[in-house]
Amino acid sequence: MSTRGATRKPGAATTIAWAAAQAGVDLPVRVRAWDESEAGPAGAPTVVLRSPLALRRALWRPGELGLARAYVSGDLDVEGDLTDGLRRALRAAGAARSGRAARGRWSGWSPGRWADAAAAAALAASRLGVLGLPPSPPDSEIRHSGRPHSQARDRAVIAGHYDLPVSFFQLILDPSMAYSSGYWTSDDPSYGLADAQRDKLDLICGKLRLGPDASLLDMGCGWGSLTVHAASRRAQVTAVTLSAEQGGHTRERLLGLGLADRARVLIQDYRETAGGPYDAIASVEMGEHVGADGYPAFCAALHGLLRPGGRLLIQQMSRGRRAPGGGAFIESYVAADMHMRPVGETIGLLEDSGLEVLGVQALRPHYVRTIRAWLYNLERNLPAVEAIIGQERARLWRLYLAGGALAFEEGRMGVDQILAARRE
Repeated sequence: MSTRGATRKPGAATTIAWAAAQAGVDLPVRVRAWDESEAGPAGAPTVVLRSPLALRRALWRPGELGLARAYVSGDLDVEGDLTDGLRRALRAAGAARSGRAARGRWSGWSPGRWADAAAAAALAASRLGVLGLPPSPPDSEIRHSGRPHSQARDRAVIAGHYDLPVSFFQLILDPSMAYSSGYWTSDDPSYGLADAQRDKLDLICGKLRLGPDASLLDMGCGWGSLTVHAASRRAQVTAVTLSAEQGGHTRERLLGLGLADRARVLIQDYRETAGGPYDAIASVEMGEHVGADGYPAFCAALHGLLRPGGRLLIQQMSRGRRAPGGGAFIESYVAADMHMRPVGETIGLLEDSGLEVLGVQALRPHYVRTIRAWLYNLERNLPAVEAIIGQERARLWRLYLAGGALAFEEGRMGVDQILAARRE
């Protein structure tokens, strides 16, 4: 049979590049499709599309969530530096949203040109097998019910993120188990994550002026890093966490170190916390889980638990006014109901509660280094991580850490230490 005049069907990656070009978009990364075809700039991180489901997920949920679902499910992968791949994709998307791409390519398009681009996209979707019913979300996607920030829902949200086996967190965190931004005071190659977390804990204790037998309320104690550190300095600590895993681990650490007489651990909602007054209160990256409506009451509770003249330190992440939540991926896979605001608004809420703000220290660059260290630990221990939490959750955490480091690097998120005091 003669094949003269026959045309070879273009590869899937070639079709994707062609459709992008019709829409006036350059591929920011290299693409390898399920048929082994490739397109895009050489030397860039390679996005591997393992099946048409990757594109179908993105089609049904355009933007961050669709791509996250494709990656977490394994329908999409990235070869090379994941953070660099995300950086390139976000820069391309940002240029389009800001209008730079539009001024260069789209401003002169006629209605017929727009129609041709739409027809090309439809043709590409048909050729690639993208059209069809929406795929089911990955099993690890959060499905919480109930009223946001009710005690029952908060308990479920915290358990979903923090009540993973402690052996998993031990693979990615430093030995102090600090799950918050470190404070990097040296660029010496021998200075690492454990040093930065120790210096952060020293910084907090110094700002709070913790002396022997001073009473400290560690509101949202995590895995016990500050509680253990302060108790070892002879402070008397009350630690509060909503996570049973965190509370149990912190109690075991205190017992093993002979510090059980210096600290008690309460597994309860912060709204149930009573007692005091305390000489000092610390809340390290816990306020993000309180919610916008509950934050004034949270501040009032801290004021009421603090003795006159006592000091409060809040370390908390921040975002701009237009995007106060965690984002579609964070809300769906990591921690639902998170709320972050500009640091100035948090300062205002603290002052409204009667507290005097003494100082603010921005730590955004420190979080970039901290999260990159966590990501390095995860990737270095990936087989062990997958054995503990499964391949899908391991992919989720890899995406979470890579995206988090990039968000702080590019200034889309910040983190600050706010020092305040209750007036005498």
